[in-house]
Amino acid sequence: MAEKLVKNMAKFERLTQKEFKRGFSLIEVLVALVILVIGLIGIFNLHIVAKRGSFESFQQTQASYYANDVINRMKLNATQLGTYAGTYTGTLAAPSLSCIGGNLCSPAQTALWDKYEWEQALFGAFEIVGSQKVGGLESPVGCININSNTVTVIITWRGIRETSDGIGALSCGSTTPDKKRRVFSVKTVII
Repeated sequence: MAEKLVKNMAKFERLTQKEFKRGFSLIEVLVALVILVIGLIGIFNLHIVAKRGSFESFQQTQASYYANDVINRMKLNATQLGTYAGTYTGTLAAPSLSCIGGNLCSPAQTALWDKYEWEQALFGAFEIVGSQKVGGLESPVGCININSNTVTVIITWRGIRETSDGIGALSCGSTTPDKKRRVFSVKTVII
């Protein structure tokens, strides 16, 4: 009887060790899975941060393009330089004469058309999905200051992330501080 009891105890001990080992493998798998999930969450978060940075960079590039576009338009129509000065908030009405194609426009008409077309580009009117303008900047304001032949083009828009606001020097588009406000400025001389 004692011998049988010892045999059964040995058998029970072996079964217990097998079950323990089997459960231990399951715990290892669960720990590995938790570590994998935490790593994937980190990768996805990094991807989101990179996308936001990429979008901010894209908007900065767009602002640079729009500022240089209007400067080139002013260089081509230097006799009307003073008429380009102003603040552009998306409210300009279309000129009566389109200066595209075979239409011959006077320098004054060209200036009106340039300002209208530039403002439309700034607000994304040339890229539309459904009824939504998607090609421009977010809540842009364009300001053109002219002092003799010195031209300053300032473009402000709304970014995604908060940063410091440079409102002190360039108040185009806002007179109140906004941490999401972005500013791009170009100063040049047109002869």
